[in-house]
Parts: sequence; C-alpha cells; structure tokens
Amino acid sequence: MTLQERIKSEMMVIKALGVVYGDIGTSPIYTLAIIGMLIVPTVENLYGILSFIFWAMTILVSVQYAWLATSLSKRGEGGTVVLVQLLLPYLKNSRMIGIVSILGFFGVSLMIGDGVITPAISILSAVEGIMLIPGYEETPKITLLILAALIAFVLFFIQKKGVEKVASAFGPIMVVWFLCLSGVGLYYVSQDFSIFSAINPMHAVAFTIEHPFITFIMLADVILATTGGEALYADMGHLGRLPILKGWLFVFFALMLSYYGQGAFLLSHPDAIKSPLFEMTKDFAPLLYVPFLILTIMATVIASQAMISGIFSVLYQAMTTRIFPHFRVNYTSHELRSQIYVGSVNWFLFACVIIMLFEFQESSKLAAAYGLAVAGAMSITGVLITMIFFYKNEKTKMFFAMLSGITSFIFFVSCLMKIPHGGYWSLIIASIPLGLIILYTQGQKRLYESLSPLAKDEFLLEYNEQYTKGTHIKGIALFFARRADSIPAYIAKTMFQNGIIYERNIIVSVKPSSEPLGVHSELSPLSTGIDLLLIHVGYMEILNMEKILKEKGIEERTIFYGDEEIVSKKLHWKLFSLIKNISPSFASFYNFPHEKLIGVSRRAEI
Repeated sequence: MTLQERIKSEMMVIKALGVVYGDIGTSPIYTLAIIGMLIVPTVENLYGILSFIFWAMTILVSVQYAWLATSLSKRGEGGTVVLVQLLLPYLKNSRMIGIVSILGFFGVSLMIGDGVITPAISILSAVEGIMLIPGYEETPKITLLILAALIAFVLFFIQKKGVEKVASAFGPIMVVWFLCLSGVGLYYVSQDFSIFSAINPMHAVAFTIEHPFITFIMLADVILATTGGEALYADMGHLGRLPILKGWLFVFFALMLSYYGQGAFLLSHPDAIKSPLFEMTKDFAPLLYVPFLILTIMATVIASQAMISGIFSVLYQAMTTRIFPHFRVNYTSHELRSQIYVGSVNWFLFACVIIMLFEFQESSKLAAAYGLAVAGAMSITGVLITMIFFYKNEKTKMFFAMLSGITSFIFFVSCLMKIPHGGYWSLIIASIPLGLIILYTQGQKRLYESLSPLAKDEFLLEYNEQYTKGTHIKGIALFFARRADSIPAYIAKTMFQNGIIYERNIIVSVKPSSEPLGVHSELSPLSTGIDLLLIHVGYMEILNMEKILKEKGIEERTIFYGDEEIVSKKLHWKLFSLIKNISPSFASFYNFPHEKLIGVSRRAEI
C-alpha cells in the first residue's frame, strides 16, 4: 500500500468515527449513572455490572454486528432491508417470505423509534453536566431543556448539508472525544488494575445469583451501553466494512477504559454514582471540566447525527424496494455512496425529539423509555442473520448468530418492563412508520389489482392494429410500467382511447434486483414502433435514469406515468389515497424534467 493510499485509508477510519460511532461513543455519559439508580456501588456489585457491560458489548456489538452482520455484505451495504433482501432468495414458502418481510418492517420501524430518543437522551444528558459547574448547581430545568432543544434544532438544520461535509468535521472531534474517554479512564484504572478482573463472566453470574430480580430489571439499562451498535451495519454503505471495523477496535478499547475507569473511580468515590463520568473528569482535571463539557455536547450532537443518517439510509432502501412511499430526496454526497437527505422525515424526527425532551425533562427519565427499540431491532437482526447462515450452511457463524440473537432477546424481554415507564413512546413512534409500510404495501397491491392491467400479448394485438392505421406523433414517448409482463391500463387508455401514439414508444420497467448495487438495462423490441426497456437496479443504488436513456440513445420528447385517482368508502384506503397524492410520482422521484412529464389520470375504486 502506498503512502497516499494509507493516508486515505486512515482518513476513512476517522470519518467512520464521525459518521458511525457517535451514538455508542456517548453511552458512557449516562449508562453507569442510570444503572447506579438500582444498585449500591459495592465492589461485588460494580464488578458484576462491569462484567455485564463488557460481555453485552462483546456479544451484541462485536459478534453480532462487527463480525457476523458486516460479513454478509457483498459490496459494503448494510441495514435491516439488506438482510431481508439477502434472505428472500433462499425462501420458497410464501408464508416464510411473509414472516421475514414483516420482521423487516418491524426492524425498520424500531430503528426509527430508537432514532427519536437517541438525540433527546444524548443531548440532554450532556447539557445536565452544566449543573456540576460551580455556581450553576441550581440551573432551572426549563433552561436546560431550552438549551437542549436549541442544540437539537441546529443538529437537524444542518442535515441538509449532507453527512460527507459534516463527517470531515465530526471525525476529528470524535477522535479527541475517545482519547479523552480512554485517557481519563486509564488514569483511574492504573490506580487499581484489579478492576480488569471484572471481565471474568463469573462476576456477572455471581451478581445474577445474588440479585436475580434486580439483574432482570438492570439488563434493560445495561443495553444502553450497546445503543448505536446497530449503526456499524446500518451505516456500512457510507464508508465500507474495513474502515468501520478498524474504527471499532479503537472505539471498543476506548469505551472499556472509560467504563472500567468509572468503576475504579466509584470504588473510592461511591457518592459520584449519579454522574460518574462528569464527576470523574472533574476530579481528574477541574480546570478542564468546562472544555470537556463542551466537547461532550459536541459528541452528543455527533451521536444523534449517526442515528439520523442511518435512518435516512434505511428509508431510501425501503423506498427503492417499494415498501415505503416515495419521499422527496436530496442527494448530498458524491464520495459517500447513498448519502441522502429526506426533509419531511428530518423535521418529523425533530418534532418527536422536542416532544421527548419536554415530556420526560430529565435524562434519567428518558432512560426509562430508551433501549426497548434497540433491543427489539437487535433481536430481529439476530433472527435474520441466523436464518441466512443456516441457508448458507455456515454452521459456526450460525451458532454465534443464534447466541447473539438469544442474548438480544433476553435484553428485549427485560426492556418490556420499561413500557409503563415511558417505553410506550418508542412503540408509539415506531408504529407510525410500521403502519405506513403496511398501509402502503397493501394499498399498492389492491390498487394494482383494481386497475386491471392488460396481458402483454393482448395489448400488442390492439397496438399493432392502431399503429398501422393511425398517424403518429413525432419523437419518442416513455411509458412507465411496474411489471414487464403486463401493461398498465393507463398506457392502453393513452394510446387507444386518447389516440396518442408516438413514432417510437418505449415502455420502461424498473425492477429492484437482489444485489445491493449495480444497474443493468436491456432494450428489446416488442413490435413495430414499441420497445421494452427493462432496468435491473440494486436496492441501494442511486438510479440515474437520464444517464441510462442517453447510453441507449433515447432522447425522449414526452414521459407518461399513471396518476391514479383513488376512490374508497373505507377510511384506511382514503388515507392511502392521501399518501399517494402527496408523494412524488415515480417519474418525479427520479428527477425527470417536469416539462416532459404528463400524468394520465385514471379512477380506481378499492
């Protein structure tokens, strides 16, 4: 590897720290503080907690995501939708296909539910550190909330700039953050290296035997140490596998030093259990506490950024695989593939974050709601990767995938205890995209059936008769069709009922392939003056339709697409109609020139 390539490789690792590791990297701010509300910080208890944290991060993050999930990507792609697409080709039973698809729906929805609480708890927990500054101990709660809300606004406002630009700035900041965590942690660990014996899983076992009920409840807080671990896989399409794995080695050791340093500090300062990271840093270097607090706030902004960019990426995959309505998408990066900005989703998330801040008002109360969606998403990932390795006949990986899946499910069951204490908010928020996905997929199916598409052979018989005896409009017209083996009714209406037939007519069908990336197109004649352009596109690919047309020598004059007027007496189908009306059309989604677009309206009753 040349020096230039090595420098580029290291820069990608630094970018990974900014894009991927913000969420899990800020977990030390609040994890031990939340767990400390349940237990007394004795030697035995702290050793048990630290053992749980180490093994939770090892099994759920290092094994499930860093090793197993990332090994399944072919060209650097990641996310729940990717796992579903990898698994579907192995399934022959329609019932299993339905179950796996529903699991994918839940996975996408839970990630969004988690993504709302991440900025709220991360930013608020950092802002609360202000109360440890001398003279600011009595800062009013409303002041902290307003400051947290303003920080959140800035975070969501800069999303439209794109992750590529912010990653360049965020990466170096996160390097400093992790160096601070590990440096301060190492200082206190060095005063009592025996704290590392807590890595022994027997300490977790002993704690469980001694406090079985507390352990079950505490697991719902231990999971907080792993939040953001799913970003290793969900964000892999941004930077590739290797930079993310290299970054995780650095991050894992930095986090362990921080957690074990906090543990060593608490052994001699048990009263600091309410805020161990801030108390430890203040004890280590009082004069540097305010700069560290500013760094903490910056790190929490980056933590939130990592989750938001992951949500955008997963939603784009959902849109291209036709399980989610088309939203207006802005492409923000040329270097980081599939980097997008979805304005409507961005501001929906912001509104939810503000609601969470003023609903819970304290990070400790937010923690009571946090973790349920994370554990649920991890459980679904465990099930999907176990099935994939089973079909691939990779028994060793299947065993570890099953182990991680069972572990994450145990955490999920524990997190169910959070539902009465605010965890229901995660489910409420997650139910919005889930309901949208179910309504959209079922509505599209009913709509397609109600429009009565024509068989290709039947259509061509009528077309040939009309084409031979009619006059033709000069130029080329494009018509979009969902499937290549049947012709949408709007095309027949345009040509036969309205008499609009061009000299050359091209039916374009875009079909998502089982591969994440890549575009393959075939142009084949159907009859005189009419062709079929079949485009196979990866579900993570940013499709440049106009480039494909130019490569095929197609200079279209007009682009026709179906514009259905949906009529229904049922409320849920009326809602589906509203979603269809406000969503960009297929042609508009792929940024065709508006002056060429003509929507052919057709009434459909469902």
